[in-house]
Amino acid sequence: MPIFNRLADIFSSKRCASSSVASPSRGASASGQLQILLPILLAAIFWFIMFFPHLGLTFNFWLLMTISSLCLTLIALFLGGRPDVHISLGELLAGIIIAIVLWGVFWVGDKVSQWLFDFARPQVDLIYGIKGDTPPSLIALLLLFIIGPGEELFWRGYIQRRLSARWSPDIGFLVATAAYTLIHIPSLNFILVMAAMVCGIIWGGLFRLFPQHFTAIVVSHALWDAAAFVWFPF
Repeated sequence: MPIFNRLADIFSSKRCASSSVASPSRGASASGQLQILLPILLAAIFWFIMFFPHLGLTFNFWLLMTISSLCLTLIALFLGGRPDVHISLGELLAGIIIAIVLWGVFWVGDKVSQWLFDFARPQVDLIYGIKGDTPPSLIALLLLFIIGPGEELFWRGYIQRRLSARWSPDIGFLVATAAYTLIHIPSLNFILVMAAMVCGIIWGGLFRLFPQHFTAIVVSHALWDAAAFVWFPF
């Protein structure tokens, strides 16, 4: 009947219009998920190559770490835009204080772990063994100006920020911290994984509570890296 045919045509046209509106939204949602998942997967691949002890590859660890950090930094800048970094005396001082406190936390943790676990000191020595023949001054410079800032721009400045915007700040903190911890598992080094988890909780927690002080978090990461690996090792 004509009237029913007309109603069917109207319903069909509305359904098509609704689908055309919803489809770009679903596409954008899928694209947003890939822009988070693929960079995390790339970071996991980098860390697997660098840390898995049975891979049998021979390379300069610090060269690969620098390349990895630069790649992840570029991805964060390309997908996430300009980071919220503002250099000021207050941010620098806050970053120094955070780095000192975090170093103190790890000093205590180092003593407690050695008291609790016989394998703790040997695993810490394995971590420091990756320094190899690279001059300590060069390692410190790489940690200060490329590796430390690059990790923070990627994990907190991009991954956690995007996850927080997509779901909630709490979920962003939990998922980013979990991912940051899990990519260290291929090292098969319990102490390294626990260290990554503690750092992820502290830096991620600070970003969750004080995102406006992201600069201080970046500074603290860079300074703590150089202090823990070169200047004042445990």
